Amino acid sequence: MAAPTSNVTVPVQAEVNQVQDVIAPEPEAVVQPPRRDVRRPQQNDLPVFAALDLGTNNCRLLVAVPGRPGQFRVIDAFSRIVRLGEGLAASGRLSDAAMGRAVEALKVCGDKLRTRKIENARLVATEACRAAANGEEFLTRVRSETGLELEIIDRQTEARLAVSGCGSLVERETDGVVLFDIGGGSSEIALIDVRGQRSPRLASHIVAWTSLPVGVVTLAERFGGREVTRETFAAMVDHVKSLLDGFVDRNRLDHVRQSTRFHLLGTSGTVTTLAGVHLDLERYDRRRVDGLWMDARSIDLMVERLLGWDFQQRVRNACIGADRADLVLAGCAILEAIRAEWPSERLRVADRGLREGILSELMGDAGVWRRGWRGSARP
Repeated sequence: MAAPTSNVTVPVQAEVNQVQDVIAPEPEAVVQPPRRDVRRPQQNDLPVFAALDLGTNNCRLLVAVPGRPGQFRVIDAFSRIVRLGEGLAASGRLSDAAMGRAVEALKVCGDKLRTRKIENARLVATEACRAAANGEEFLTRVRSETGLELEIIDRQTEARLAVSGCGSLVERETDGVVLFDIGGGSSEIALIDVRGQRSPRLASHIVAWTSLPVGVVTLAERFGGREVTRETFAAMVDHVKSLLDGFVDRNRLDHVRQSTRFHLLGTSGTVTTLAGVHLDLERYDRRRVDGLWMDARSIDLMVERLLGWDFQQRVRNACIGADRADLVLAGCAILEAIRAEWPSERLRVADRGLREGILSELMGDAGVWRRGWRGSARP
């Protein structure tokens, strides 16, 4: 776990870029409502937690305070596409330009964290830093230039955190879920069996998991992302299918796959982008996308629609834009390979994942809900 960030109290009038309610999936225990005489807390009474995810494509930060049991309120956020893994598949190393972009984004994150008194934080790096020969060297540079201590997490931890971040989107009547997180350099897949008595921690129901060494950046670099023909797209799908063939436990949910109580759950820019295109959003709206159900036909239509667009048409779409226009079809190819392996009439879209999982685990481990706060101040 990364060391807590600097304990500097934030001014009351400090700017907040994004405030939202997020349902953190797994309180450690059910707690009773507070007594009526407990003072309703002010936001700056509450402990502050932070989660940072430096991936192959994005640098993302969430800063949050606990709310009602199993929930938290995001009080600050930051996201920037940095393409840290650009060129990594060919060279085996992080490039100077990519590292420079990431460091600049991390400086912004460091500034945000240092303006607050942080109770606990976890700052993680994923596939790009795992795979790069100079990954550790890069983190030393990050420490020197930004003051942030990042840890490289393994693939199993990444898969578990993604599950922890999405648990509230798995409804009580569900029997089984295939949860997938399509990243920039890897794709994590978890098979979840939730029949019978359900644990407060969804991650305890994982019966099998895998991490494919392919993501939207690496796949687009291998096959091309700007100009994607139907033949190229089919080759992408076949490549991902060949990787899934090596997942020996991929049949662990066969006993529930034909049930209406089985579905897919996707957390990634690919599925949120598809959802935005499906909804014809003029601008991306997390509130409308997170938790959205899409049926198989709608997904088919969206993939077909994107395959029919050229690069500039993808750029002009408000939910894709220039940053994702050369990556979105690679993401669709990974999605199609997953759907072929685990056919389902329903896909639930999650605009949440690893960072939310980190926050949920940090707050659960700190006992913020177990103490019966319901958003109350620390004793």
